Amino acid sequence: MTPRELKDLAWIGDAVLALYARQWLLEQPDHPHFTRQELFIRFTTNDFLQSIGEPTSVEAGIGKVYRADGLEAGFKHIEETLLPLFKKHLNNSVKGRRGKRR
Repeated sequence: MTPRELKDLAWIGDAVLALYARQWLLEQPDHPHFTRQELFIRFTTNDFLQSIGEPTSVEAGIGKVYRADGLEAGFKHIEETLLPLFKKHLNNSVKGRRGKRR
């Protein structure tokens, strides 16, 4: 895969991730520590994606699934690979915030 093809898939993957994150956040109750906008940024930022792998490659993986099997498959991929780790990171962030208040 050329660098251009990787970036193209990542661009599509980024859009699929953004749509998934927004839809998922709309289904969640209000978070006691973060606004919906903060959660969206945390879920889609390269800082979070870096915990999984190189961000462009992670997004390209989403884009590849989307192109091959459609939006629902892309969402399922995110739900199975990114969401559990995002929840873990979020939980750790909340613990960190609590620790700083003491």
